[in-house]
Amino acid sequence: MLTRLNALAQFRAGRTTRRVLQLLVGLVGYGAAVMTLVRSGLGAASWNVLTEGTATTLGVSFGWATNLISLSVLLAWIPLRELPGLGTLLNVAVVGFAADATAAVLPRPQGTLTEIAYLVLGLVALAFFDALYLGAQFGSGPRDGIMTGLVRLTRLPIAVVRTGIDIAVAVAGWLMGGTLGAGTVLVALCMGPLVGLFLPRVAVRLPDVDADGQSL
Repeated sequence: MLTRLNALAQFRAGRTTRRVLQLLVGLVGYGAAVMTLVRSGLGAASWNVLTEGTATTLGVSFGWATNLISLSVLLAWIPLRELPGLGTLLNVAVVGFAADATAAVLPRPQGTLTEIAYLVLGLVALAFFDALYLGAQFGSGPRDGIMTGLVRLTRLPIAVVRTGIDIAVAVAGWLMGGTLGAGTVLVALCMGPLVGLFLPRVAVRLPDVDADGQSL
């Protein structure tokens, strides 16, 4: 459902205005969903556990930790031969700052029911906006590039690959001091299937082209 294109070919593929808008909405929404999960207090998404642990260890903000991890994870793209694009660049630039902006305006939940609401809303929103920006076909963000690269190489379903990555990342974040809760387990088990559900419905259909943008 996603076409493998280099950065130039992504712009040549057409429907550019719609795709750029979808990319921006997806990334801003993703950052907001990240912070909603964190604020639930019931356990953040796996990558957020790692981000929280990194922020605690380095003494930086959650947003800056997000960006630092994004840059570091790009190194894992080399053996996976992932192709970066506008989405890769903007993911590093936008998601962390959107998370910080959400933290400044989102009130802390009052009571267990509100915490559960934050958790459920954050989970569904995270999966939807993840699929939305991926579906714009401007390349994956650093973390999702590991997922898409492994899916391409192993030919395993998104749900299987994403769940395995989430479990490994959550454990690493917890060892660094990140918050690991029941919500983390729920997110780790549900994110893959939800992204797999949303992605075919929001992915922008592109003409049949090769990785250099030439028509097939």
